Amino acid sequence: MVKEILEIDVKPGTETAFEQAVRDAQHCFLGAPGCHGLILHRSLEQPSRYRILIDWESVEHHMVEFRNSEAFLEWRRLAGSYFAATPRVEHLVEVFSR
Repeated sequence: MVKEILEIDVKPGTETAFEQAVRDAQHCFLGAPGCHGLILHRSLEQPSRYRILIDWESVEHHMVEFRNSEAFLEWRRLAGSYFAATPRVEHLVEVFSR
């Protein structure tokens, strides 16, 4: 299992619309092979910055299967117009939890 951290800065003033776009796009992720859930977080210090945490079975499920799918294009159609810059993506593996 890997966790994708997607950091997105949105255009100031579009936060509410972006949050709705992510709600509307949930099915794009949750219906994708290998996706086990997502959570949207908003920064308190930088209110136009968001992080979406997505659980994937593998990096390939994200970077190959999802990124080359119609679902990815739909996600970008729904939310992409709110992006202030190119989103930053990082993949993590859990070392330990308590």
